[in-house]
Amino acid sequence: MLIMDYSRLVEVYEELSRTTKRLEKTHIISEFLRETSLEDIEHVILLLEGRVFPNYDSREIGVAARLMLKSLSTATGISIDKIENEWKKQGDLGLVAEVIIKTKKQSTLHSAKLTAKKVFDNLRKLAELQGEGTVGRKTQLIAELLTSAKPMESKYIVKTILMEMRLGVGEGVIRDAIVWSFFGRQLGIKYAKEGNDIEVGDREIYNKYADAVQSAYDVTNEFAEVAKAAKKGLSALEGMGMKVGIPIQVMLSLKVDTVEEGFETVGKPCAVEFKYDGFRISAHKNESGRIWLFTRRLEDVTNQFPDVAEHVRKNVKAKTFIIDSEAVGYDKKTGKYFPFQNISQRIKRKHDIEKMSADFPVELNVFDVIYSDGKSMIKEPFEKRRKLLEKIIKQEPKKIVLSRMKITSEAKDVEKFFKEAVNAGNEGLMFKALNAPYKPGARVGYMVKFKAMMETLDLVIVGAEWGEGKRSKWLSSYTIACLDENDNFVEIGKASTGLKEKEEEGLSFMEMTRLLKPLIISEKGKEVKVKPKIMIEVGYDEIQKSPSYSSGFALRFPRIIQRRLDKGPEEASSLDYVKKLYEGQKKR
Repeated sequence: MLIMDYSRLVEVYEELSRTTKRLEKTHIISEFLRETSLEDIEHVILLLEGRVFPNYDSREIGVAARLMLKSLSTATGISIDKIENEWKKQGDLGLVAEVIIKTKKQSTLHSAKLTAKKVFDNLRKLAELQGEGTVGRKTQLIAELLTSAKPMESKYIVKTILMEMRLGVGEGVIRDAIVWSFFGRQLGIKYAKEGNDIEVGDREIYNKYADAVQSAYDVTNEFAEVAKAAKKGLSALEGMGMKVGIPIQVMLSLKVDTVEEGFETVGKPCAVEFKYDGFRISAHKNESGRIWLFTRRLEDVTNQFPDVAEHVRKNVKAKTFIIDSEAVGYDKKTGKYFPFQNISQRIKRKHDIEKMSADFPVELNVFDVIYSDGKSMIKEPFEKRRKLLEKIIKQEPKKIVLSRMKITSEAKDVEKFFKEAVNAGNEGLMFKALNAPYKPGARVGYMVKFKAMMETLDLVIVGAEWGEGKRSKWLSSYTIACLDENDNFVEIGKASTGLKEKEEEGLSFMEMTRLLKPLIISEKGKEVKVKPKIMIEVGYDEIQKSPSYSSGFALRFPRIIQRRLDKGPEEASSLDYVKKLYEGQKKR
């Protein structure tokens, strides 16, 4: 069995870092996967994505910059102070590792050849360490790798551990690389580096293979497994199915500004449905009766919502299922729905669960079924899926109910239903195509959302500044960013209005500082750069053109509305969407 040297993977990292072209990145990875053995392919795919666990796995490596400094010191014998000074100069701990390992290699470090599997296994062990002495054991595991690593290898080990790879290897690149690598010859794929273009023998056949890879990913949420199947052939790929207990990406919606646009997108007649201001829950049940609850970020929150799990167990009449729903908080006295921020604190809560359930009750509004009694429903039309829901859901108000819905072709019906939705405390309406399948993870126009208010943006904090005076211990003036077409974060302004000075009043500067401090990548004076992990919802008065920010736009009077615990940074508002809103302003 041929085990891949880690140095070969590092060569690929370097190639990827030298180009911004998506097709070239795809070509590099596809050629590399062709030479990768079946035994290596699982961990190689994950390492290419800059991770060691699938994106639905909640385990984390759990190493911050300070622990990395200690590990580098242990591996090289160089003092933490000296390494920290180099960090201030370089602004990147991966580059620091490369520099100091290069210096130290000339004299003392012993070099044993690292394999990709050895690196992968050590990094996974970091997540499993718990209890007394964890810091010391993590330090030793990292130092063991760095002691054996060549300078360039050490750079990428550090970047992987700190989740700072930033090679532009998104889902689309990995998906296409799998198609090119394992089916490229029969599809007649030729890549021309000079023109950065590809030729395919038959586009229709190509689309069939690409759809097979995408469909397999849709139901498994793991490119490592998809690549292993693809390496065996098309039949293995097509044989992949969803598994209860493994979350899949939920179907996402486009946005429309008018009722007419809603009808144009999904067709007439269509289903219109209340758009709830809660958070997405996918509920699973297996044959032994175990219940899982997953958020749209694929986080398992079953323990945080024992009340919801019990309602699902009692009221969904199928032996096995995966249902899609929205958990909405409500006022116990009036029954009126609360906005999302009133219940968002329940998502991360690990203590006082019963009290939180009593103080912040939620109602589960079920609107789709994607698996039932051993059968996948994703290719069935929405109308059929809804009828199945009506058979298997026993409704119990304020516990679990079907979403409010009606089928219509008339604008006046939609407008009346919209008022009902808003008066009940909801955001607006969803339009859904009756004949559409369920498309995991995609915004394909099978459903759209229609809201009355000015659209907010979901943005990621990528930087901040230490305050002055009484705010000197707090990070504020947060640099916020959206996602461009290459999945890079591009800045669109600075915001801190909306945060509170006292913790008991809501999302505070102190809480935000606690969240951001472990994410600091580099500091220069009062300014810090942070890992893009914290998502916030931002309101504003206007979008303006601006040469000052890398997006080309700036928000006028931005204000922080809430932290979006239900969304990850990869779901940040797109630059295309910002442009659409900007153009919409001009029309108004």
